[in-house]
Amino acid sequence: MTLSDDLNFAEQGGEFDQAAPASPVLFGIAFTPKIIGILVGVIGLAGAGYILLNLLMPAWESYQQQQAKNSELQAQIEQKKANIKQIDKVKEELAQAKQQKVQVLSLFANEKTLDTLLLDLNRLIESGNTSTSMNGVRAKLKRYVPISQKPEPITDGSLGLQVNGKLQRSTVSADITATYEQTQSIIRNIERLQPLLIVKDYQATLAPAESRSPLDKTPMQVGPAAINTSFQLQVLMPLSPEQIAAAAALAAPKK
Repeated sequence: MTLSDDLNFAEQGGEFDQAAPASPVLFGIAFTPKIIGILVGVIGLAGAGYILLNLLMPAWESYQQQQAKNSELQAQIEQKKANIKQIDKVKEELAQAKQQKVQVLSLFANEKTLDTLLLDLNRLIESGNTSTSMNGVRAKLKRYVPISQKPEPITDGSLGLQVNGKLQRSTVSADITATYEQTQSIIRNIERLQPLLIVKDYQATLAPAESRSPLDKTPMQVGPAAINTSFQLQVLMPLSPEQIAAAAALAAPKK
């Protein structure tokens, strides 16, 4: 071998060293820095996906459930607040209804009113005689007869079907003698009485002229003519809850 051959071999050996791969090879694939970077990126993405699926997603679902639960509880709180306001409103309406009931019941008569009705009626009639002259007609109550011994429940629909079984009435028949103006004033005063009274079967006839004095038997009309008036007074009273229940039981059809 010559020196030139040794030099050529040295050059060839240098080329061999340059051709040798610097990156590791696995399954015939050289893992260059670029490939290694790609693999690291893929592994990082896979790890991020694993963390997302196994850690973040359950936490997110739990968060969503808590949000839904909070919204539901908030809705329940708002509903309870609305119910409380509604209860207050209902209580206020109930108090108003009770007050109105008391006011309405005060318009009706009661047992005490029925006992003093004769005195009240006679007082109204006599009050029109204060300015009557000696020759004029004096208004007077000629007859006062209770028709019903005790109040009877209203069940005939005469005052409306809604009243049946809720009110009772006591009827009184009365006759008065007075002039037309006096009679008109008496009826108006009866209507102004506090208890609710109904005037029915009103009839009026001209009264015969009276004698001027006990000694003179000749009838002579002095001043306005007298009128005989007869009518019925219906005194309305509310039934108690016990009486309403008893009236409903009597009105119910028998099986």
